[in-house]
Amino acid sequence: MSEYILGIETSCDETAAAIVKDGKEIVSNVVASQIESHKRFGGVVPEVASRHHVEHITLVLEETFAQAGLTMKEMAAVTVTEGPGLVGALLVGVNTAKALAFAHGKPLIGVHHIAGHIYANRLVKEFDFPVLALVVSGGHTELILMKEHGNFEIIGETRDDAAGEAYDKIARTLKLPYPGGPKIDQLSAEGTESIDFPRAWLEEGSFDFSFSGLKSSVINTLHNAKQRGENLKEKDIAASFQASVVDVLVEKTYRAAKKYGVKQVIVAGGVAANRGLRVAMNEKFEEEELELMFPPLKLCTDNAAMVAAAGSVAYHQGHRADWDLNANPSLSLERYATRGK
Repeated sequence: MSEYILGIETSCDETAAAIVKDGKEIVSNVVASQIESHKRFGGVVPEVASRHHVEHITLVLEETFAQAGLTMKEMAAVTVTEGPGLVGALLVGVNTAKALAFAHGKPLIGVHHIAGHIYANRLVKEFDFPVLALVVSGGHTELILMKEHGNFEIIGETRDDAAGEAYDKIARTLKLPYPGGPKIDQLSAEGTESIDFPRAWLEEGSFDFSFSGLKSSVINTLHNAKQRGENLKEKDIAASFQASVVDVLVEKTYRAAKKYGVKQVIVAGGVAANRGLRVAMNEKFEEEELELMFPPLKLCTDNAAMVAAAGSVAYHQGHRADWDLNANPSLSLERYATRGK
């Protein structure tokens, strides 16, 4: 008999709901984007995001069930992103999930946002442990070792700006429209890596990341060029900046994969959609005896199918949330993984 899991995601600026079958098959996946609302501000405004979630969550859920041809009665559990994220945005999803689970007598399961991004890959292919996950998004840049389902060991993380955050800041400096990350990726494909921006390798053996120095170097280069009356090409700035970010991401992931002897390397998060990163990762791992996995583009950005996929694993491991489940904007992945064990 098939098992259906409902997923709800409202951690930032996407109102999303999805139904996943047997933990691996997407039955329906609906996302209401807020990009147009936040574009005029050049970034996500938390209060505006929360208001949009309140306005759209019911419609998104109705569409999710309509596409699937299913009802709440057929759901095995309700899963929801409990953190990290914007607290006001998270609260909309958490309280919606609690209301649905309580009203229909279904188990309630809280999901870590990063666990969701990782498990988006399982909607494509089953994991073959041990697995190394490179998570790259606006708020996170991490290398995570997984020895089994639901087990997350952070072996490298950002010490300052996440990769996606650096992309957004440089895009604003270049006066590119929001969201800036995809625009830089597009420009870089047209430009030439003509500027040698720094690569932060940190101390020997470290798998941590740092992009604040790179961000400052790009901004200073632009400022100095302006003072000298030089006209640097945006596409060359973009290409040089992206090359610096991608070099570090790819090389550190490669070294970690070698050190820990993993069978699969998976890339997750919004920046996993970056074409430059995908090309460089494929070239680096082309001759290695391990599998490199990227989720499809529609599953790189925030969605609820990934929440349901991660929630399905938690469901089978016996994890259940109490009715006092709350939004946790700073939820630790490792602490989340050890709860109830």
